[in-house]
Amino acid sequence: MPEVVVYILEGRTLEQKRGLVKDITAAVVKNAGAPPEAVTVSLVETAKTSKAKGGVLFSEMAAHR
Repeated sequence: MPEVVVYILEGRTLEQKRGLVKDITAAVVKNAGAPPEAVTVSLVETAKTSKAKGGVLFSEMAAHR
């Protein structure tokens, strides 16, 4: 049973999440030979105030540009 975990920042719409898990599932089916019902995709959303890059919180990045 293939399982894919995707870490993403919060803010995606339900429609975007549906498209993402559908495309990931299709890629696993194509490349790993697993049936779609055996593929698990987990989206782990992180608040922009809880993740940083280069010492700057993602919530504050727009202000630093």
